[in-house]
Amino acid sequence: MNAGCLTIKELTDAVGGGITPRMVRHYHQLGLLPQPVRSKSNYRLYTDKDVLRLQRIVALKQQGFQLNHIHQILEVEPSSDPTTMMMAQLQRQYRAVMQQIVHLRQTASALEGLLGRDKDCQIMQAEVLSQLKLLSVETQASMGGLQQLWSGLDAEVHAHPEDFHFALQSLLPNMHERSEIEVDLISQLVLACGDVSLVPFIKVGSGAIASSRQALKSGCKIIADIPTVAASLDNTRLVYLGCQVETLIDNPHITTVQEAEQAFWLSQGWREKLYQVPKGCILVVGYAPSVLLKACEAIEQEKIQPALTIGMPIGFSHAPAAKRRLMQSSIPFITIEGTFGGGLFAATALNALVGSLIEKPDCHCYQSKDSKKN
Repeated sequence: MNAGCLTIKELTDAVGGGITPRMVRHYHQLGLLPQPVRSKSNYRLYTDKDVLRLQRIVALKQQGFQLNHIHQILEVEPSSDPTTMMMAQLQRQYRAVMQQIVHLRQTASALEGLLGRDKDCQIMQAEVLSQLKLLSVETQASMGGLQQLWSGLDAEVHAHPEDFHFALQSLLPNMHERSEIEVDLISQLVLACGDVSLVPFIKVGSGAIASSRQALKSGCKIIADIPTVAASLDNTRLVYLGCQVETLIDNPHITTVQEAEQAFWLSQGWREKLYQVPKGCILVVGYAPSVLLKACEAIEQEKIQPALTIGMPIGFSHAPAAKRRLMQSSIPFITIEGTFGGGLFAATALNALVGSLIEKPDCHCYQSKDSKKN
């Protein structure tokens, strides 16, 4: 065997990341990895260059790129100008991925329409399932029959209110390793957007639930990034807990993410105000990614120490970056990976935590101290 060369098993051990010899052979077939030289005994032999190439493939795959995207990225030579050709190719691939998501979302919606039905709809549900087996969608008449089936199923919804708890039991993935409070928080976030696929992207940092509950019971301050987020909080129960809500960017005319982002950058005063938030507060960021980025910087420099940071800003580049930085910080956090976000999500997360402390009677304006949970 050639000196300095690796077998396929040694290659996968060197790269790690869950890569297997079978996957390496598949990458050869796709042209992602060049065919290696072979020993006299016909064993594949790999070099340090192959290790580096495979490490790049694994790293890009872990970032969410599909294999055909990775092939395009790795084939662009550094000496060439990738700006026009490469970006156009990636845009085409992005549109194709989005189209696949649309088709999958349509499939998911159809399944949710059946699986998410509550007990009162199950008799009609069983009838629809039995008729779906007989359907053919090759003709316009049969398409009309399909619509008639859904109409019959939908007719049942007028007889009673929707049972969200029952529907979620059928649709949510297994979360037995999470606490009851965390499951309720995730359920509330799903209900805020109606998208069960959100669940894997919801990240709750270690100690976040316990830290936030203790802070809320101690009457901590709540700092929201803009008035829209503050207005969505359950202020009645927060007042009962003794928690005062403050707004970082306290301009009532700022209502959009673009306005919030620009305003925060232009105002030195608001950036300085962020550095003055009290220790043990709960920071709720639902709009401006720059607020979360600056907060993470302040946390790293030990200038502020929130009991919890709810980081759910909106954005397509800065927001995901801010959330990654938050997840790498040493303080408790709740966030949603990627571009998902918004003030409704951020407020819903805090309201779920508050709800874990205080039962909500018909009118919680008349709370007694006995209604607090331990």
